[in-house]
Amino acid sequence: MTKTEENSIRTLVTVRRKAIIVSTDELIKTEFLQPHEKFPLVIKPAVKGVSLQSWGQQNRDFIQSQLLKHGAILFRDFKVKSVEEFEQIIAAICTEVLEYRYRASPRTQVGGRIYTSTDYPAEQSIFPHNEHSYSPTFPLKIFFFCMKPAKEGGQTPIGSCRKIFDRIDPKIRDRFIEKKVMYVRNFGDGFGLPWQTVFQTSDKEKVEDYCQSHGIEVEWKEESRLRTRQIGPAVVQHPHTGEMVWFNHATFFHVSTLEPAIRDSLLAMFKEEDLHTNTYYGDGSPIEPSVLEHLQEVYQQEMITFSWQKGDVLMLDNMLAVHGRQPFVPPRKIMVGMAEPYSP
Repeated sequence: MTKTEENSIRTLVTVRRKAIIVSTDELIKTEFLQPHEKFPLVIKPAVKGVSLQSWGQQNRDFIQSQLLKHGAILFRDFKVKSVEEFEQIIAAICTEVLEYRYRASPRTQVGGRIYTSTDYPAEQSIFPHNEHSYSPTFPLKIFFFCMKPAKEGGQTPIGSCRKIFDRIDPKIRDRFIEKKVMYVRNFGDGFGLPWQTVFQTSDKEKVEDYCQSHGIEVEWKEESRLRTRQIGPAVVQHPHTGEMVWFNHATFFHVSTLEPAIRDSLLAMFKEEDLHTNTYYGDGSPIEPSVLEHLQEVYQQEMITFSWQKGDVLMLDNMLAVHGRQPFVPPRKIMVGMAEPYSP
């Protein structure tokens, strides 16, 4: 082979290599579900064969900046197919997938650190909330993956915490900022999760050690039943944007937020202090019904609903977006993974 031929081959290889180097703008396209609403941002592949895992790993900064700007990103048409691929996508974007600890919702582990989004009965709706906002440590990011959309219903409504914060009556907001929120949880009464599941141990001393280190009051009742009390903030500063956001379980954990039939049944069975979850102001005083009605209405007014498509991946900044669930006709397979633990 002559030198001229070798140079020609090298030139051809270089051209071919350069031809596959394309910009982010050429690989993906962005849009919105509704033209007048910039929440969530929708990202789709602009060409065939784009791997969400590979693209996400190479564009972490872009994804992070867009997530902080919009609060939620829906990745659509990337043809994500499996739980394993979903977990790899989370790890590619966020480096680590978290174990589900200090639990409140029934979930089934389906592989690695991926879980069913919830195991609540299909006919029940789930009120909007920030994941683990009651917990001393919570994930900054939460991901949902649609393996199979429901036959009917089953949407995951999402809402902007920025808009929720702005819509809340300033007097109510200030009262919660001053008093904070008290969470009371009871375990072992035959309703809700047992404490062994919540704390992932059957050792009482380990439960007490965890609670003591996180400022949670422990009260053991007869027959190994447990009651905990903890006080947390109603408003938290976002670690990356610096803004103050409405971030708590005051409404979600309160008995008044349950569907009427379930609420009435529980109140017929238990005293208020024995309910599996309930909330108060931080000083232990009851939250007024009018305040709870106002908060419930605010959440619902800010919710945006879309229908799941198979392969969808929804990424939320857990401090900037709430999520819920609508009733559905089975089957439905929505998986969840969490990332980036944060303790304010």
